[in-house]
Amino acid sequence: MRYANNPGSILLVEDSGTDIDLIKQAMQKADPNVHLELAQDGRQALAYLKRWEAGAAVPIVILLDLKLPDVDGLQVLRALKTHSLYKRVPVVVLSSSRETRSLDQAYRMGANSYVMKSLDYDEFVKTILLIRRYWCELNIRPE
Repeated sequence: MRYANNPGSILLVEDSGTDIDLIKQAMQKADPNVHLELAQDGRQALAYLKRWEAGAAVPIVILLDLKLPDVDGLQVLRALKTHSLYKRVPVVVLSSSRETRSLDQAYRMGANSYVMKSLDYDEFVKTILLIRRYWCELNIRPE
């Protein structure tokens, strides 16, 4: 498996245009060199598995919304965490739901973190900045 050379390489799986824009703004504010790939539904997210198998670089972390059209986030999470090569790629679930069932299911399936999307703009941005800092700067990943 070949991780991206850019330590700010992130795959965002999100269907909300508003959340996409906020996350992009926050990431660019933190690091103008961040490389943010986007999948706007579960099918697009699953297509990344084939790209990676063909030799494309794997992101440092995946930010995954659970409520997606077509293929939901839990199905994407299952595909990632049961794949022999990509199960070690960190997945941070970004959700607006405090539903205990979703939380438990995400962790049982191998999510590395479950973070609530704040409705407050400043808190949302702070959260995204903390996620980026932890996974792209502080966390030490296997080679």
